[in-house]
Amino acid sequence: MGILQSVDFEFVSHFVRKRSAIVLEPEKTYLVESRLLPLARREGFASIDELVAKLRLSPIGGLHTKVVEAMTTNETSFFRDLQPFEALRKVLLPEFATKRAATRQLRIWCAASSTGQEPYSLAMLIREHLPQLASWDVKILATDLSTQVLEKARSGCFNQIEVNRGLPAAFLLKYFDRQGLTWQLKETIRQMIEFRPLNLIEAWPTLPPMDIVLIRNVLIYFDVQTKKDILGKIRRLLRPDGALLLGGAESTFNLDESYVRSEVEKTSIYRLR
Repeated sequence: MGILQSVDFEFVSHFVRKRSAIVLEPEKTYLVESRLLPLARREGFASIDELVAKLRLSPIGGLHTKVVEAMTTNETSFFRDLQPFEALRKVLLPEFATKRAATRQLRIWCAASSTGQEPYSLAMLIREHLPQLASWDVKILATDLSTQVLEKARSGCFNQIEVNRGLPAAFLLKYFDRQGLTWQLKETIRQMIEFRPLNLIEAWPTLPPMDIVLIRNVLIYFDVQTKKDILGKIRRLLRPDGALLLGGAESTFNLDESYVRSEVEKTSIYRLR
């Protein structure tokens, strides 16, 4: 039931790349199988072969969307890769608190935000360490191509395993309410974030100028041209003195020379020249 024929892998990899720009090499066959098998079962197919056959025959629709969402990596946790959050807490957020004192407005974008741990971590960080911003107009935009993960993110509800991954116990007690077997973020944190669907490789909706953009551990899945296109769009969105944070294995080097890298708290920060 779980064996994916090579011709079907080629079809799925081409389809996923066209819809999401995610590159699936042949050695990733096991990954595709592990993601599609549960989906096939949920959708009532006897095998992955049947699922792919349905994809081939059906017009673009709900099943195609579910396949793309199944193939996107939703690995995330609270305060993932702690160093970037230290850079934000110690340097970037205080810097923008000073720079934006006149307008008392701050705009941050978390791209590919998955189930919301990253933007929620950022919101808690701001509330905890920059209480002077409580009266400001602070908005965190969090986007993802998966409507399924966005629905979970909007709820602000996480199970015990999820809150045990990276979340300080003091934050759990201060910013969450216990709801049976789950924990829900308090309204004061949830209202700081707007969750919206956005596919990075498609036309972007009109977005406001951003002070800080986090697009971490995303570009590694794309080909060179797609990386260049995304960095170019971010460049046009970022305020002249804004800051861009990528994943630890990512860089703008040889992709977009408009950015200048500096290191803050062992974290690479990219700014416009």
